[in-house]
Amino acid sequence: MSVSPEGTSRSRISRRHFILGSGVAAAGLALYSGEIARHDLDIVNTTIRIANLPSAFYGFRVAQISDIHLDEFTEPFFLEHAVHRVNQLAPDLVLVTGDFVTRGSLTFLDSRHAAYRCAEILSTLKAPQVYTILGNHDVGVSAPLVIGALRSQKIPVLVNEHVPIERAGARLWLCGTDDAGTSHPDLDLTIPDRPDGPVLLMVHEPDYVDTVLQHPKGKLADLMLSGHSHGGQVRIPFYGPLILPPMGQKYVMGHFTFGSLQLYVNRGLGAVGLPFRFDCPPELTIHTLQTA
Repeated sequence: MSVSPEGTSRSRISRRHFILGSGVAAAGLALYSGEIARHDLDIVNTTIRIANLPSAFYGFRVAQISDIHLDEFTEPFFLEHAVHRVNQLAPDLVLVTGDFVTRGSLTFLDSRHAAYRCAEILSTLKAPQVYTILGNHDVGVSAPLVIGALRSQKIPVLVNEHVPIERAGARLWLCGTDDAGTSHPDLDLTIPDRPDGPVLLMVHEPDYVDTVLQHPKGKLADLMLSGHSHGGQVRIPFYGPLILPPMGQKYVMGHFTFGSLQLYVNRGLGAVGLPFRFDCPPELTIHTLQTA
């Protein structure tokens, strides 16, 4: 069977149209993922029910942000926008669960500038109290540098430490470990021996919850807050996340319950590797505490 020159020409035009159409679709998807989805801040409201919550903390609101990665693909204007939204929501406490900067960043900003610029923006948070912990990228860049930048703006960093949060004569205990993936978390130091109130534990890597559950002091913790996974950052429908980091592969995003211990994994604000988010918007979480 012979093919006419006209048929061959049509075939070439069809292939060309297909290639051009595919290129346009790919460019559109990249534009959407890189510019629109990456800045589409999702405000997630959760209710955390805790059995031993003192009545003074009923309705206590905790804002959580995580994984800012300011010196790579998170522009200062976007962090400023996130801080503005936190301030509008007026939480009682703001917690930042690690990764202020990026190890191996490809931008022209040096790590010192990024760490201090990040701390400067976070210093405009208006909540009564703000606490932070380190993430694996912070340690990879320089833990003393990131800690110094935050503390220069009077933003506390918990490293295997606990502090009481007091209200109307009652208290809950806020605890934060050293980074679980790159450093030396010590739950014996982090969680108080005899807490006289609920225990909120900040750990950057969510999969560390399995270690918490096996530790003798793990039964004292009521809520663990983590980030690290970015929720996968790029999620394919019917497939899920393309890439997940070590210690962020089991509990990827959202709320999990293990008996009396609850875990919440925030998807983070920033991006790593590529400046894209798809089906996985950046997240600001407002946790409202209630009695069980």
